[in-house]
Amino acid sequence: MKAFVPLALTLWMAPTLVAQTAADSAGIVATAHNYIDGWYTNDGARMESALHSHLAKRLVWADSMKRSHLVDMTALELVQGTIHHPPSTGARRDDVKILDIFGNVAIVRIDADTWVDFLQEARWNGKWVILNVMWENRPGM
Repeated sequence: MKAFVPLALTLWMAPTLVAQTAADSAGIVATAHNYIDGWYTNDGARMESALHSHLAKRLVWADSMKRSHLVDMTALELVQGTIHHPPSTGARRDDVKILDIFGNVAIVRIDADTWVDFLQEARWNGKWVILNVMWENRPGM
């Protein structure tokens, strides 16, 4: 009986976790496609629908002296870049893979034409949105 009381208190005080559903997976993938397909089609509204307003998109690159530098983009800069970059031509690579999900957070990998994005998505007011992106150019790009 003594062991039951601490166990019962632990279970009672533990946070309630929401399990992942098929709808969550579909929402996470749809958000990733709104992001990458929005980029490919210069659709700023589609891109914006995928992003949290506090998005941070980052790239780490090394100069000729092997010193690291950081490139930052905000949600607004990414939407504006989506609208104004040269249109993509030819076949588009947009492979989306959910790497992990826990509760209201997901990590997604997108293999695009010349780069790879790692997205951090979160359920925000019932909708999956992208909070952070780390990206890396493919070698030779």
